[in-house]
Amino acid sequence: MSYIFDNDASFSENFEQKLINFINSNTQFKAQKCHIKGYPDVEIVAKNGFVFYIEVKVQQRTFMGVEKIIPLSGLKPSETIALNLSDLKRYFEIENQHKIPIFIFWVLLNRPCITNTKEVQFYYRLVTDLKTIYQKQLDKRRFRRKSGDGDVVDGVHKGVTVNYHFSLTELIKWDGSLL
Repeated sequence: MSYIFDNDASFSENFEQKLINFINSNTQFKAQKCHIKGYPDVEIVAKNGFVFYIEVKVQQRTFMGVEKIIPLSGLKPSETIALNLSDLKRYFEIENQHKIPIFIFWVLLNRPCITNTKEVQFYYRLVTDLKTIYQKQLDKRRFRRKSGDGDVVDGVHKGVTVNYHFSLTELIKWDGSLL
């Protein structure tokens, strides 16, 4: 498969902006694009100054070979979602070091085998909850894919090749809509 980094990044940024707009229009919180290097995509501030972050992950591809490629994971293609392992570990560290809550917010598109519909589906989970799953499963859910041409942008490898996988059954479905 070809992973075109720039296309995936701009597609994700579209949903980041939709989430920011939704939060600013429908909640008491103020959301904005986070500009701290290495931090999640969206910074949320409450009226009392409490801050938390949301990382937005848009996924259109299904890991159809999960049962064969990482059989100890116990995951099925219809339930498997991914997260960049280096991001996951960095967010563990940020939460632990700064005591700042971080949510991962998955946007699933064009994945009827997962969502049983062609409609966009949203799932989320607090990073501390994902850490518990990670510590239990360790490397059973880790997979490194081959690097492709689309991973390299201006001579720099930017594409994600090492992912950690979770089950939708371990996440919380969000019934709201950003569209």
